[in-house]
Amino acid sequence: MHSFLGVPIRVRDKVFGNLYLTEKRGGGEFDAEDELVLSTLAVAAGAAIEHARLYEETRYRQRWLEANGEIVAGLLPGAGRPDVLEMLVDHAVRILSADLGVLALPFDDDNVSVALAVGVDAEAHRGLVLPCYGSFVGAALTNRSPLISLDVERDPRITAGPPRWMGLGPAVAVPMITGDRVRGVLLLARLHGRDPFTEPETAPLLTFAGQGALAMEMADQRQDAEQLALLKDQERIARDLHDLAIQRLFATGMTLQSALRFVDHPEASERLFRAVDDLDETIKIIRSTIFGLRAHHSGRAAQGLRSRTVSAVEQAARLLGFTPSLRMEGLIDTDVPPETADHVLAVLGEALCNMARHAHASAADVSLIVRDRTLMLTAMDNGVGISQGGRRSGLNNLAKRAASLGGEMTVETPAEGGTFLVWRVPLPPE
Repeated sequence: MHSFLGVPIRVRDKVFGNLYLTEKRGGGEFDAEDELVLSTLAVAAGAAIEHARLYEETRYRQRWLEANGEIVAGLLPGAGRPDVLEMLVDHAVRILSADLGVLALPFDDDNVSVALAVGVDAEAHRGLVLPCYGSFVGAALTNRSPLISLDVERDPRITAGPPRWMGLGPAVAVPMITGDRVRGVLLLARLHGRDPFTEPETAPLLTFAGQGALAMEMADQRQDAEQLALLKDQERIARDLHDLAIQRLFATGMTLQSALRFVDHPEASERLFRAVDDLDETIKIIRSTIFGLRAHHSGRAAQGLRSRTVSAVEQAARLLGFTPSLRMEGLIDTDVPPETADHVLAVLGEALCNMARHAHASAADVSLIVRDRTLMLTAMDNGVGISQGGRRSGLNNLAKRAASLGGEMTVETPAEGGTFLVWRVPLPPE
């Protein structure tokens, strides 16, 4: 090499690269004029790179602003929380060009549950309940700050849960914070060999995750407002039942009893006696219903099995992603002893938890019926059913609970799919 000239390309006072010239034509040396020309070209190259960067940053911020706008637009008309959170994950995956998006919510003080997962191997993540200590999302929730991993498949912070990171490399997890409360964690991951997540790239993600936390808070507030309206309506219904329906039924019963002395036919008298007894039983049922309605309103919900069952189903809806239908019949709050009620709630909680973890269902039906001194709890879903050879320790515990009360439990897989659980126990005599 007979001649050489090099100048740096600077972007924001940092060297981005270099321009080199070698072997000047004619065999001479590069002079000051050549250096001036090359320096001018380097300045122009630096300006072009800077403009390209600014343009890309502007586009990047614009994509986040548009995504934030869609989230806010989804909140205003009262969209459901699952819809807004799914939109949140989809936007984050698209903007950061991720291959997997996961949204986890607090399950209890020590665990988180995966509520949403989209992308590569999403099925391996959905429905998982993971400890806060030993999982990547749990670490982000505990630290209340974003975490970045260069290789999530081999990250030493992940020690719990089934293998689910095969083929994935760079990952980032950000907490969803509103006020002083962490409502969940948003995790994104890319395949092995792709570029790692950088702090400037993920900085807007924390604010965006905050939008998801705001969506959850607004959904909770909306639900509280709807619940308050429902409680007011229940109190009105209870008052009308007590003041109108029961009094009229009682008067009708008294009229029938007074008419008995005018009836000489034995069969007719027997029918009138049965009608009076039916009216008495109907009054008992209505009074039980009034008690259940007013227990909600007076704050004594924890004392009634009926209202505690409603609360258990409402809490499970957050894990399931939908609200199971619930049907209750009979004198639930008056005929069921406290010990049996505790068993019922434990069985219902285990059944709903199994749906969230294993069933992958989109709908479920729950019924609690007290009839003829027998309590029957059923739970049915449209999920994948019970796998052959899978662990049944939870179901065995439910069967033992039934047996301890002199009852039984059956679990079936209907022909159309899903799981149908029936838990039946006798109630003590009156």
